[in-house]
Amino acid sequence: LFSFLAWWQPSWWMPFKPAILPLLAVIMFTMGLTLTAADFRRVLTMPMLVVLGVCLQFGLMPLLAWLIAQALALDPLLATGLILVGACSGGTASNVMTYLAGGDVALSISLTAVSMLLAVVMTPWLSWLYIDAAIEVPVWSMLQTILVLVILPVAAGVAMNRFLPRVVRPLQPLCPMLAMVAIIVIISIIVALNESRMSSLSLVLLSAVVLHNLAGLALGYLSACALGYSSVVCRTLAIEVGMQNSGLAVALALKNFTALAALPGALFSIWHNLSGSLLAAIWQRKAVNSEQ
Repeated sequence: LFSFLAWWQPSWWMPFKPAILPLLAVIMFTMGLTLTAADFRRVLTMPMLVVLGVCLQFGLMPLLAWLIAQALALDPLLATGLILVGACSGGTASNVMTYLAGGDVALSISLTAVSMLLAVVMTPWLSWLYIDAAIEVPVWSMLQTILVLVILPVAAGVAMNRFLPRVVRPLQPLCPMLAMVAIIVIISIIVALNESRMSSLSLVLLSAVVLHNLAGLALGYLSACALGYSSVVCRTLAIEVGMQNSGLAVALALKNFTALAALPGALFSIWHNLSGSLLAAIWQRKAVNSEQ
């Protein structure tokens, strides 16, 4: 509903563009309040799970993008934009959706950080492989994103949870609601900022973006299930694989190609937040077996 409101009246939301990054940092901080250092130590005991997540991220998503672009006979520049989305790392929004879906937040944050670091090498290489184009990736900008938006806020929340438990404990039940409100505002701002581009969208491009995202979510979940992981881990991998750093894809498309190549990333920015929110809402209502 807020997305439709933002599309109808984008001028109401555009002034709030500078709030996107602070809101993301706030969300990461609230997630940190619900985590402990032991959660991250536990992730270190599951290296194969991290490897699986990275392989799905960089092996599955760009391949899916290429296959969908071929199947739908996308314009070459639109195909380039879709493949760029697939070749990028997981986005920080996946951590929020994992949190709201009752997934493994520590695992999600770890996978996002690892994929962002690997994207420095993998995104240019995958772009060369599928698009036959040299892509310059903003390495320092990506590292700053990891540090400022993910590591520092989460670390601050974990530290408060460790040293000020009496203060944090009453706040923890409010954290999911705060994160939910913040992500709704962020999605609305993103829709408003892309309102002019949405007039150029075609049904074929919309279908390509939706198929790419849904296939990533489904195959991420099924791959983890097939290997016998718990439903919590399956949810986490589904969201981590299906949700991409589409903002980076837009920036790379504008820098290395044209505005047309940025359209898939702009649409993906809107769609994957909507699909992720819906999926999180569905999973949130399903009790997870405590033994899993």
